[in-house]
Amino acid sequence: MDLVQGLILIFTIHLLAAASPGPDFILVSQQTLANGKKAGFMCSIGIALGLSIHIIYSSFGLAAIIANSDSALWVIKILGGGYLLYLGFKGIRAKKVTDEDGLPVAVVKYSAKKSIGIGFLCNALNPKAPIYFVSLFTVVLSPDMPLYQIAIYGVWMMVIQLGWFSAVVCLLSQPRVHGQFKKMGHWIDRVLGGAMIALGIKVMTTAN
Repeated sequence: MDLVQGLILIFTIHLLAAASPGPDFILVSQQTLANGKKAGFMCSIGIALGLSIHIIYSSFGLAAIIANSDSALWVIKILGGGYLLYLGFKGIRAKKVTDEDGLPVAVVKYSAKKSIGIGFLCNALNPKAPIYFVSLFTVVLSPDMPLYQIAIYGVWMMVIQLGWFSAVVCLLSQPRVHGQFKKMGHWIDRVLGGAMIALGIKVMTTAN
């Protein structure tokens, strides 16, 4: 498979994977609706950077080892599920942004660095990633593929991931859309937080 064919194949597969509902999508939505466009973009950058972890170990053939190791997957599931529970409990504790008189209440916003870090960990600790990358790299990669081509594929996946979530951020940060969500902001945070908790429990309890 030549470079262009690989790029097209990766675009088709990875865009569908990025667009499927999951922890990354919920986190980006929550950050954008709660803290605005910048927080959403920073979180998206973190998620894209988190892919680099999976790409690096997959390029060395470690994805297959992890995917077939019950103990390794168990550790990742505990870490990943625990992190989702942590984010979820923070979400369900969200409070109104206005007081009883309708006056704005100070909202604690994350720094750009922290927003990137949250997104990075959410993606890097995803226990389903090794299995996904084994499947993807088996189709696209070959033993004699040069390192530069693997690097191009990896960067391409990160660009696709960032592009998709940037589109989600732009949609959710539209004034009309964001204004409607903002009226029920704390309830949305709680619902998304509950979804995170449900995903965390599913991750930790689902058999390999």
